[in-house]
Amino acid sequence: MESSLKAIHQQSVPLVREIAGIWAEFLEGREVEAEDSFFEIGGNSLIGIRILDRLSETYGVRLSVRDFYLAQTPARIAELIELGRART
Repeated sequence: MESSLKAIHQQSVPLVREIAGIWAEFLEGREVEAEDSFFEIGGNSLIGIRILDRLSETYGVRLSVRDFYLAQTPARIAELIELGRART
């Protein structure tokens, strides 16, 4: 299991950058890094919902609000998207 998570993480690097870019759009152009915590960099619940909608449209994976808030970083969101893609 750990090796499959590592493989997903390695494949997710470009995805993490894309997700960070999406977050930056909604956070007034702020630079967003892979491990930045959503709420610590200025995110709020309304912005979170808008980002979730964009992620769903862009990647075809529906994440719950709960999952988004628990994940909190672009890197973890990328892992959830990759896991969601693997299930379909």
